[in-house]
Amino acid sequence: MKRRVAGAARGIAAAVPAALFVAVAGTGLHRQTIQWSGGDLVWGVVVALLLLASVQLWLAAWSRSLIPTAVAGMVSYAAVGVMSSSGPRKQLVLGDLAGNVWVFGIGVTTVVMLLVASRLRLRPAAPGGVAEAAEPPWRQ
Repeated sequence: MKRRVAGAARGIAAAVPAALFVAVAGTGLHRQTIQWSGGDLVWGVVVALLLLASVQLWLAAWSRSLIPTAVAGMVSYAAVGVMSSSGPRKQLVLGDLAGNVWVFGIGVTTVVMLLVASRLRLRPAAPGGVAEAAEPPWRQ
């Protein structure tokens, strides 16, 4: 039991700085666009949400717990909320399409990654310290 608590605490300790990094990097990325057929194609918000998803999946696999994935989502959402609620001339996340997809996409991505991570089935670490993936359900 103590190993699970220690693993969760270690995962939370890693999730907070990772989530702050994702919030800052994603906020910098979310407004990136490219001209496509006379219009702007917003690609930065997709990359920012993929960055969040990959960090959350890594946290779940590394810590073998869902708690760091949820903590990363909550901390990212809170940090982006702080960046979007500054004064009118200090906002880093605007209330336009890219800003709304970034802010609300964090919540959707977190729920999706919690579902994906809950489907992961990792075996406990071997004596050498390397965790092995369990057999997929269709091979059992």
